[in-house]
Amino acid sequence: MDIFSHPDFDGHEQVVFSQNDRHGLKSIIAIHDTTLGPALGGCRIWKYRSEAEALSDVLRLSRGMSYKAALAGLALGGGKSVILADSRTEKTPGMMRAMGRAVERLGGRYIIAEDVGAEVADMDQIAKETRHVSGLSGGAGDPSPWTAQGVFLALKAALRHRLGRDPGQELEGVRVSVTGLGHVGSNLCRMLAGAGARLLVSDIREDAVAGMVEAHGATAIAAEEAHSAAAEVFAPCALGAGLNAATIPQIEATIVCGAANNQLAVAGDDARLAARGILYAPDYLVNAGGLISVARPSTGLSEAQARARLEQIPETLLHVFALAEQGGVAPGAAADRLARARLNGTGPGPEA
Repeated sequence: MDIFSHPDFDGHEQVVFSQNDRHGLKSIIAIHDTTLGPALGGCRIWKYRSEAEALSDVLRLSRGMSYKAALAGLALGGGKSVILADSRTEKTPGMMRAMGRAVERLGGRYIIAEDVGAEVADMDQIAKETRHVSGLSGGAGDPSPWTAQGVFLALKAALRHRLGRDPGQELEGVRVSVTGLGHVGSNLCRMLAGAGARLLVSDIREDAVAGMVEAHGATAIAAEEAHSAAAEVFAPCALGAGLNAATIPQIEATIVCGAANNQLAVAGDDARLAARGILYAPDYLVNAGGLISVARPSTGLSEAQARARLEQIPETLLHVFALAEQGGVAPGAAADRLARARLNGTGPGPEA
């Protein structure tokens, strides 16, 4: 399996493969950049179709974490880990403890936290083997509500920017198609419904969809139709690569703003969205709330300071929109430039 010539390899500092036959662990930890501090990033537990797919995912996710931390103004680098397993049927406490030992061997260069398929209880098991872990019960806890809050704030800013919606009434009557109703997506739906949005919801789990319909009067749609639904906003909150050459021509929404990581299948999809007049809110910028939450123990941020970072997300997004317009580039490209500038010390830092 090629690493250095891999299309998603971006000068990563370290890529570690770990295996423990006794506990069924097969994992990859990718550390992208530690210029600003130790690499913090969640552990995704997923039944990948192949090892090559898992490698591509962890390389892209870890790069996104470097950019996410830079734009959020955190003294952290970017890293990510994946475990090749079904979180519902194969995950065990022993597997989590074996993962903790793999993290411990890195000596603090990587700090692990929750992601898709991983929960607070899993981090508690990992913490039995390493102190380089966040998102523990009694500590930072579940970062999902923070992630959802950041996306919610960013979505309102995007509506003000593109549709001229009045502050405080941005979502009144606005149709939002939310796909992916896990911890983050369901929290986002609750906030959107409370602000007066009309929800169209989809997920591969029928019970999750039924719960949103009952709780918020949402309209259920098929997951494969979420991107093409008649809505002002498309909010992808499932897995990545949903914005691609096949789906972008079908998008009806004016704004794409969601919690999923790596929403663009390839970098050029950013320009494809812009060419269609669709305003894309860069995913690693708007979903940084979870990182801000789990960063508190390792960075020493107080609750108030972390909330200030969270509430700065929409201002950073509006700044990126302005940079994109000034530079004649798509928002994703503008966000990448700003993140790289902060990583190499040439870009402005956040105000908060």
